[in-house]
Amino acid sequence: MKSSPYITAEGMARLNEELKQLWIRRRHVVAALSAAAAEGDRSENAEYIYRKKELRGLDRRIRYLQKRMPDLHVVADSPNIVDKIFFAAWVKLENEQGNEVEYRIVGPDEIDHQKGNISLDSPLAQALLGKEIDDEVTIRVQDGKKTYYVVAIRYSAE
Repeated sequence: MKSSPYITAEGMARLNEELKQLWIRRRHVVAALSAAAAEGDRSENAEYIYRKKELRGLDRRIRYLQKRMPDLHVVADSPNIVDKIFFAAWVKLENEQGNEVEYRIVGPDEIDHQKGNISLDSPLAQALLGKEIDDEVTIRVQDGKKTYYVVAIRYSAE
């Protein structure tokens, strides 16, 4: 399944910065690779082998970003109905044990579990879309079901 083409303005800015930094890093790697290649026998040159591998990784990520970024649609505006859950919402949920957790629904290119960013394509985000405060959301997980209650919805960082 193809991932959603949506991204927040902050997410697009991070991808642009990442691409810029990758090009800078690539220049340094190419210079180091050239220096390593000039040392002679490449088959046993650890620096040469390492730099080739690093360059392949950088080129792979650069190609991916250059192909992916033009297809992304930046969602910069909050929806007109701010009491429902849509893309880019921060959603505070309470589970059946009373524990609260907060997630932000973002594009798949912005997933960051430490920040609580979950993909729009995830089962939880799909179940949350269109819900309001006090709504109940149940999703299937490997060991059964999980139920959450929507406690709060917001569209701006606090």
